[in-house]
Amino acid sequence: MAKTNHAAAKTTLVIVESAAKAKTLGKFLGRSYKVKASVGHIKDLPKSKLGIDIENHFEPQYITIRGKGELLKELKSEAAKAKRVLLATDPDREGEAIAWHLKNAINIEDEGKYRVEFHEITKDAVLKAIKTARPLDMDLVNAQQARRVLDRLVGYKLSPLLWAKIHKGLSAGRVQTVALRIICEREREIEAFVPKEYWTIDAELMNVKKENFWARLTTYQKKKLEIGNAEQKDRILKELSEASYTVVKVDEKERMRKANPPFTTSTMQQEASRRLNFFARRTMKVAQELYEGLNVGKEGAVGLITYLRTDSQRVSPVAQEEALNYIRTAYGASFAPKTPNQYKIGKASQDAHEAIRPTSVERTPESLKPYLTRDQYRLYKLIWERFVASQMTPAVYHITTAEIAAGEYGLRASSSSVYFPGYQKVYADQEENIDKKPLPELKPGETVSLKKLEGEQHFTQPPARYTDASLVKALEEQSIGRPSTYAPIVETILKRGYVERQNRQFVPTDLGFTVVELLIKYFGNVFEVDFTAEMEENLDKIARGEREWKAVLEEFYTPFSKDLEQAETFIDKIEVKDEEAGRDCPECGKPLLIKNGRFGKFIACSGFPTCRYTESIDVEIGVACPLCGAPILEKKSQRGRKYYVCKNHQKEGCSFLTWNKPTGERCPICGDFMVEKASKDGTVTSVCQNRQCGKNPGDLPVRLVKETGSDSGVRKKTNRGRKKAVESNAVQ
Repeated sequence: MAKTNHAAAKTTLVIVESAAKAKTLGKFLGRSYKVKASVGHIKDLPKSKLGIDIENHFEPQYITIRGKGELLKELKSEAAKAKRVLLATDPDREGEAIAWHLKNAINIEDEGKYRVEFHEITKDAVLKAIKTARPLDMDLVNAQQARRVLDRLVGYKLSPLLWAKIHKGLSAGRVQTVALRIICEREREIEAFVPKEYWTIDAELMNVKKENFWARLTTYQKKKLEIGNAEQKDRILKELSEASYTVVKVDEKERMRKANPPFTTSTMQQEASRRLNFFARRTMKVAQELYEGLNVGKEGAVGLITYLRTDSQRVSPVAQEEALNYIRTAYGASFAPKTPNQYKIGKASQDAHEAIRPTSVERTPESLKPYLTRDQYRLYKLIWERFVASQMTPAVYHITTAEIAAGEYGLRASSSSVYFPGYQKVYADQEENIDKKPLPELKPGETVSLKKLEGEQHFTQPPARYTDASLVKALEEQSIGRPSTYAPIVETILKRGYVERQNRQFVPTDLGFTVVELLIKYFGNVFEVDFTAEMEENLDKIARGEREWKAVLEEFYTPFSKDLEQAETFIDKIEVKDEEAGRDCPECGKPLLIKNGRFGKFIACSGFPTCRYTESIDVEIGVACPLCGAPILEKKSQRGRKYYVCKNHQKEGCSFLTWNKPTGERCPICGDFMVEKASKDGTVTSVCQNRQCGKNPGDLPVRLVKETGSDSGVRKKTNRGRKKAVESNAVQ
């Protein structure tokens, strides 16, 4: 306990990480508690040096984070006046480490029960957690220390190597480089891909009742048929046109499709990317707001979802029972299973927390809509629907399949329809469109007539580039990183200029390829996927108390330091040439170069530092502004996101700005302008920017005024001074 005279102390000090959470907890706990925020870590390794005593068993040299001195002084003062101190930082390894630093800073006794975990920020959960305070878990602290030291060793040893051999400003990371490697290897696959031609043949047939249906050619002599060229296709069409068609077999059956489990961190990021067009960082920011607590009218401030960093699909029995009661009332008994649905916990899952779910299923999205921003509402709705659906009965489909013979050829016709919607009453799957036009009545032995044949040419497609959703999925499947690291990984490789987003897909830059190739050549074992996954397992073992953390560091550093010596000796200077701009500097006459900077490409004089002339690059997209007719320019925001602005925006005051690339066309329905929208597979379609129009998918944010900490678009101050996210439906 903090060293103080407790006789006069009346309050319990609760220290959390964020000010938002502190505000919510303060309303739950009352006057006998005082809640303060550490605002994240109070101590960390120094930025100016390695901060690790390698000779002394990798002892970290922690310092108070710059700017946190006054805050720490205040926390010590409050702790000295309190009768009890509770450390309620986030319930993960990072939170445990923050609690450990706080404990040491304010002199809490080692044996005390002062660590509190809030898995959801609701009054009942908070009061229960305070009653079940526990001692600090040093195994979790040491797992965090091991990760921090590992990342520091890799980053602070390899980044200077990149500065010396390529150029300054680069960085290498133990996990980020593996993610970059995955993206680069996929790009190489795409470059090396050779398309293969193939054909499909469909037949429109008619039964005895003159009802039409389609069947696809599938077999020849009862073996799978592959049509590789036009000559083969023409020969088959000729033979089919002369054949007679007979129904051989008709199968009718029911198929059950179970609901997906509730969200983990990675699946939430994937679905938010697919359905809401959220990048990983935006998803985590909004989820943090929902977890920490928001004011929802008469109920006051309350956390709306459970802890957002989890790899478990487990749900508490209390939450399951609440969900089943809600389902029976809202949708009927047939939609609620007799026993709660259970989902398997993956082998790599730490299972430290529940799945992400609403703290109360009774708080429906529509009831909260007046109190939430658009982003908060959309993400909460996604989480709520996914959880409720996960506790519902399966969907049942009626599937009909007909096998048809045409000489030695076999065709198949099929249809499916929803017999019972089950969980899809709440959460319809987007990855499968199972409903097809029903087949007419067909009987085995029945002769059907041919109306027409259609042959269509196709080419095999290269593997798709990674998107936010597919990259997070790949990282999780290969055990690279953990739920809390996916968003920072993506942000880092974008910020360093190693990859760019094009139509929501990651495309490696020349610099990204150069960095990866160099690091793999000399540190291939460190940046192997399997090695990185094994290291994550070692960190998990430290957290479970099965391994000693400094021994893990020793095993890593001994071979790593030898590789580092070799690299420093044998790597020659690598010159990444700047592209020439094709004209001379107007100030000194030397050639201008196109350079990569923090906020994208720009033009600079080759005579730098003697001449410091620079200019921005105006990339015209060949489309006229729909407001004033001037050219539309493509630019990058401070976070590296592309947006489109009228050339007269600065000089003439034209207000046209948009996130989405204008096509130059007008909507045939409402007359507004059309923009490009990329789907999850990279396909680009043209949609109307007006959300109320029938040609808009309904989730397209267009208006851009000011970039902020998220990708949410426009922000403005209300008359009370607090910031609220809003998005305009159209460009004025």
